[in-house]
Amino acid sequence: MKRIGVADTTFARVDLAGYAVRTLQEQGTGFRVLRRTVPGIKDLPVACRQLFRTDGADLCLALGMPGPAELDRTSAEVASMGLMMTGVLEAKPIVECFVYEAEARSPAEFETLARRRAQEHAINAYAMLFRPHDLARHAGEGLRQGFPDVGPVRRTH
Repeated sequence: MKRIGVADTTFARVDLAGYAVRTLQEQGTGFRVLRRTVPGIKDLPVACRQLFRTDGADLCLALGMPGPAELDRTSAEVASMGLMMTGVLEAKPIVECFVYEAEARSPAEFETLARRRAQEHAINAYAMLFRPHDLARHAGEGLRQGFPDVGPVRRTH
C-alpha cells in the first residue's frame, strides 16, 4: 500500500490539507494518507523528511500559505528550496502547493483559489503515484492549479 504524506501549516488561513486529503480520498484506494502539521512554511521541508523517513511516505504534498509581506515571499523561496533539497536527498517527489495572499483580490476569491489549488495539487500527487500516463497525456497543455487553464501556445491536433 502506498503512503502519501501531507504537510501543512498553522500559519495558513485556509485548511489546505483538509481539502487535499478529501480530494485524495475521492481519487481511489491503495494508499494511506499521513499528515504532519507544522507552524510555518520554513518548517515544511523537515516535516516532509520526517514523513519520508519516519512514516514511510512514497510522495509528499507540501501545503503552505505565505503572507503578503516581502519577508513572507522570501520565506516562501527559502522553504521552496528546502523542499527541493529534501526531495532530492530522499529521491522522492514533493508536490509543492503554495497559495500567496497577494494572488486574489478579495477574501472570497482567495478562499476559492486556495481550495481549488489544494484540490488540483492533490489530484496531481495521486496521478504521480498511480496514473503517471495521465500527466504525460496533458504535457504542454498550459494547465494551472487554482486558476483557469491557459492552454498551449499552439494546438498540435
